[in-house]
Amino acid sequence: MNNYPAHISHSMRLTVGLALVLLLSLMLSPSAKAQTAAVKTNIVHDATTTLNAGLEFKLAPRWTVDLSGDLNPWTFSGDRKFKHWLLQPELRFWTCDAWAGHFFGLHALGGQFNIGGFDINANLLGTDWNLIKDHRYQGWMVGAGLAYGYSWILGQRWNLETEIGAGWVHAWYDTFRCSGCGKKIATDDQHDYFGVTKLSVSLVYLF
Repeated sequence: MNNYPAHISHSMRLTVGLALVLLLSLMLSPSAKAQTAAVKTNIVHDATTTLNAGLEFKLAPRWTVDLSGDLNPWTFSGDRKFKHWLLQPELRFWTCDAWAGHFFGLHALGGQFNIGGFDINANLLGTDWNLIKDHRYQGWMVGAGLAYGYSWILGQRWNLETEIGAGWVHAWYDTFRCSGCGKKIATDDQHDYFGVTKLSVSLVYLF
C-alpha cells in the first residue's frame, strides 16, 4: 500500500502501539494470569474471506476488555479489492456476569484500506457506495462507537456471541480512476461516515 502523510502514519502507529501495550500488560501482569480470558473468531468476517481473531480479558465480574483484529490481503476477480487491516479495542460492561447474557460496549477502531470494483447500489448516511464500482479508494481510517451484544452459553468452554455497534469513522484517502489501474485522480480527500461500525456473530472459546 502507498505511503501517507506523516501525521496520519504516526497517529496510526501510536494507536496500534497503545493497543499492543494494553494487551501485553494484561497478559503479562500477575493479576491477568489469574483472570478468565477468551479467544474468538467472527463468522461474519470469515464469510467475507477476512482473516480475523479476537482476545478478551476479564477485568472485574462485569467488566471485560476485548481486542479484535482483521486482515484481508486478497484481490478478487475483475481486480475487485476489499483489502484492509483493522484493530478494534472495546471496553465491555455485562449486565450479569462476564460472557453471559447482555452486554454494552464502547469501542475505538483504526486501520488502512484499499477498496474498489464492487457494485454496491446504495447511498446511506452520507456515503455514496455506487462510486466504489468504478473507482478505487486507498487510505486510513479511525473511529469510535457504541455497541450492544448478547452471549449464549453453549457448553463449559464454548459461547456464541452476537454484537452490533454504530458510530463514526473518519477516513483520509486517495482516489484512483478504476479498481485495477494506478491513475490517481484525487489526493488527501477526507470523509466522515456515520453508521454501523461493528457487526459480529462470533464463536468464543473460554479459558
